[in-house]
Amino acid sequence: MVRYVVRRLVYMVPVLLGTTFLIFLAVYALPGDPVQAIAGPGQAVAPAVRAAIVAKYHLDDPLLQQYLAYMGRLLTGDFGTDLNGKSVGALIAASWPVTVKLGLTAWVLGGLLGVLLGTLAGIRSGGFLDTSVLAGTTLVLGVPYFVTAYVAKYVFAVKLGWLPPSGVSDGWPLSYVLPAVCLAIFLVPEIARLTRASVLGNLQSDYVDTAIAKGLGRRTIVVRHVLRNSLLPVVSVLGLSLGYLISGSVLIEGIFNMPGLGFAVFRGIAQHNGATVVGIGTLLILVFLLLNLLVDLLYGILDPRIRLV
Repeated sequence: MVRYVVRRLVYMVPVLLGTTFLIFLAVYALPGDPVQAIAGPGQAVAPAVRAAIVAKYHLDDPLLQQYLAYMGRLLTGDFGTDLNGKSVGALIAASWPVTVKLGLTAWVLGGLLGVLLGTLAGIRSGGFLDTSVLAGTTLVLGVPYFVTAYVAKYVFAVKLGWLPPSGVSDGWPLSYVLPAVCLAIFLVPEIARLTRASVLGNLQSDYVDTAIAKGLGRRTIVVRHVLRNSLLPVVSVLGLSLGYLISGSVLIEGIFNMPGLGFAVFRGIAQHNGATVVGIGTLLILVFLLLNLLVDLLYGILDPRIRLV
């Protein structure tokens, strides 16, 4: 197990370097003038001011030189400084709690509802509930989640006034429930369908026939045997989906005006703040890789037959 963890950590290094370089390349290739983006549209920038900004942030250096310099600072824990002179590390520290609360809330809601619906649909295959789950998940997958978010915000926040329409001033859970539901609702179909298929497969296994022959009740068979074995593929998807939810909440945070990492990336792209985009992107990639490693380790806990060597 220890050798496996060390090997996976070593493999993470080239993946991290490659993905961060691609992000850096994408930011470098963005059209527009970052100095003008600081000043604002239509605002004149004095040549001396422009030259000072370019020299301070090494904007005229070759791409590879900028990237190596940035990664060198990153190894010391320095995420750099954006074009407004603010520390990217401080921005991450201020934005991270919002994104984590949003991502974890959506993950728990989507995971629980998906597993519940998938399990019920699997043990009642062919029935009304099974048909409803399949039809409902298909409908959800056909609607873009930003459309759902705008509609939910208009109906439940603006018209009905049940929940805050934007910001996080009301704290958790009030400010997070609506955006978390909008984010989680698109996790439910994948989890529900995967759980259903896994439950159906395990119900047809020989060990279920053996348990029935021993006189075990249906609830005991489903909870102690079928559900545990069915969760193996679900855990993998749930672990990876947490990374996706945390890193993929840019639109949701923008729609609900939540000051999280996704919203900071969105503003960083608009303002050509490469240090902000690359710094937050690097952090999110690292979180995703660590979650992927954790999922593999959980496999061995859920199924002792799996040996990671």
